[in-house]
Amino acid sequence: MAELTAIAAQIRRDIVRMVHGSSSGHPGGSLGCADFLAALYFRIMKRNPSFDMNAKDEDVFVLSNGHVSPLFYSVLARAGYFDVKELGTFRKLNSRLQGHPATHEKLPGVRIASGSLGQGMSVAIGAALSKKMNGDSNLVFSLHGDGELDEGQLWEAIMFAAHHKVDNLISTVDWNGQQIDGPTSKVMNLGNIRQKFDAFGWTTLEMDGNNMDEVVTTLEKAKTLTGQGKPIGIMMHTAMGKGIDFMEGTHEWHGIAPNDEQLAKALAQVPETLGDY
Repeated sequence: MAELTAIAAQIRRDIVRMVHGSSSGHPGGSLGCADFLAALYFRIMKRNPSFDMNAKDEDVFVLSNGHVSPLFYSVLARAGYFDVKELGTFRKLNSRLQGHPATHEKLPGVRIASGSLGQGMSVAIGAALSKKMNGDSNLVFSLHGDGELDEGQLWEAIMFAAHHKVDNLISTVDWNGQQIDGPTSKVMNLGNIRQKFDAFGWTTLEMDGNNMDEVVTTLEKAKTLTGQGKPIGIMMHTAMGKGIDFMEGTHEWHGIAPNDEQLAKALAQVPETLGDY
């Protein structure tokens, strides 16, 4: 797991540098999910960096909470989809790396435009059903925020997936307890999210999303549970802003860029493992 941990560390450096460079973006959730997406792209998923939009004979990842785009772009670049130097263009004029991923930019690795919360589950289900119809045994993975679950469309999709036995889908919820306006318990208390997925007919797992060993083990277990008539839901506990002490555990860093002093302080806490862009 040391290699994956090193990759996640570099991704965290990329995130804070990208958001600082554009003076805008969403570092909190991006930092919290760095371990998960590093494990998914560098260990778990069957993928092809040459990138075919149809994703034939490979797994698919759908990012529903598109505001964590700094994380997504860093992972894609580090995984070989495009040159890491392009990360320096994040949110800048004429950049392919927009604030939220967009398909018309034709950025390798991006299959859907995301940013309007609540839609990714429906897209992931469509992709999963398409694979079934085409006789493709590969899987579809998706990532969602817990605050995003305030959107009613997600619950319609969750119900649909169970009813139609979309058992080639593994959806992960970043259960960090924070959203843009404050703690989720105060903005819209959803109670026990895992129990809700259970009640809707999903097979569920729970994990510490900032423990690399647990992330890999849980994702590998989730893959063994596919093909059994139920979609798989992973409830992932993370700390928003993980890895940067002054950003951790608070909604205040949901969508704020660090200044020069804060960037230096953040980078001092995260080792440079793969080389900065």
